[in-house]
Amino acid sequence: MRTRRLNAGLVLGLMVLAGGLELLAGWLSPAYGLEKYGRPLPSMDEPEHEAREEEETLFGGYLLTGAFVKNPTFAARPDNTGLVGMRHMLHLETDIYKQYLTFYTDQNFFSDRTDGWIKLSEWDATFAFTGVLDRFNWRLQYERDAPLDRRGLKQVYADALVTARFQAVQDLAWWRRALPHQNLTAYAGAGWLFHNSQYFARPNNTGRALFRYVAHADLDLYKNRVVLYGDMNFFTDREASNTLNPSELDWIVGIAVRWQDMELAVYREEDRPLDQSGLVQKYVAVQLRFAFDVSKGAIERMGLKR
Repeated sequence: MRTRRLNAGLVLGLMVLAGGLELLAGWLSPAYGLEKYGRPLPSMDEPEHEAREEEETLFGGYLLTGAFVKNPTFAARPDNTGLVGMRHMLHLETDIYKQYLTFYTDQNFFSDRTDGWIKLSEWDATFAFTGVLDRFNWRLQYERDAPLDRRGLKQVYADALVTARFQAVQDLAWWRRALPHQNLTAYAGAGWLFHNSQYFARPNNTGRALFRYVAHADLDLYKNRVVLYGDMNFFTDREASNTLNPSELDWIVGIAVRWQDMELAVYREEDRPLDQSGLVQKYVAVQLRFAFDVSKGAIERMGLKR
């Protein structure tokens, strides 16, 4: 939902962090990467890169529902009113051309725990194109966050993001020998919010976001069935004197347990200002996700059998 004055030293630190992540770890599966940037974990079946090229997705995605079991400050609407109780999400994607061009949409719905937990209070809609080229991932995304149960503030932006990757299990022979059932993955990159209609640069709804810096790492503890993961998302303020210095940090740490096409995760998120004091939004959530995927090849094979 609000996935944000430091000196120049912090910016340098972010660059070092990004480089370190790339050297230490790897990229998430192209089929299920970061935030399609709302889903910061590898795919459940970890398809190989070659198989990804051959098996284009006709349609795939996941259904997600989660409860914010502890939420002192994470708001239930873009205007920072209410407190989130429940989150429901639908992610859909289709490969237009192999892994090079994919379209996806995320539909996120939140409820307000101060108004009975069930009634929906916010709808965040995302539409994007993304693709993978060697060790790089690109994304063009449009997002609109709006209240559902009343009139109010809407936050809208469009951005471009590029991330670079490296995967331990594929690129480090010693890792494959020593840890055949574990994997360490990561990516880092930067983005530009080239269109911004009231998408803020801090959790207290001040400033307007201009750039974002992202970094992610996850540790496969056992055969992609138990995964420990972390996420960092920095925003800068286009209204600040230095538009490169981060104004907000959003971080997540969590652990997920998988079985077949289902995943149960427990995670904590905290969104805090960096260049001034102010509102810190944080929560702890439990969520259940069910993934699905239908490949174009499978449909074609079914047609041949008929």
